[in-house]
Amino acid sequence: MKYVFVYGTLRAGEINDITLAAARHAIREPRLVGQSSVAGRLYDFGRYPGMIADAQAAPVLGDVYEIDEALVPVLDEIEEVHPGVEGEFLSCQVNVDVQGAQIECLFYPVTQRAAQGLPQIHGGDWIAHRLAR
Repeated sequence: MKYVFVYGTLRAGEINDITLAAARHAIREPRLVGQSSVAGRLYDFGRYPGMIADAQAAPVLGDVYEIDEALVPVLDEIEEVHPGVEGEFLSCQVNVDVQGAQIECLFYPVTQRAAQGLPQIHGGDWIAHRLAR
């Protein structure tokens, strides 16, 4: 089993809802562990957000899921992360705190270049931002 921190369209109810993505591929349903945050800057790409981790920045809200390893390639495909190909998103590891427990998670930040010139989302919550637009 692996853990993933999702902050944008992979969150429940969003266009790439992680639970629905697993169901489409007949993969065991992800288990929501809880909410957490990662220090970073969140950017508005229009239909989706992108985050750049930055220890000096405000928290970006997200959800932590325990997932079956078989879901990782599906998430990579959604985020268009392919070995040897530089895209907008990266596949990285981050440690998060969920109710006092430290959990190492997979997460998908964007490259500095991808976010260049885009508006920053203040408040750190993609869903609240999208709903307020």
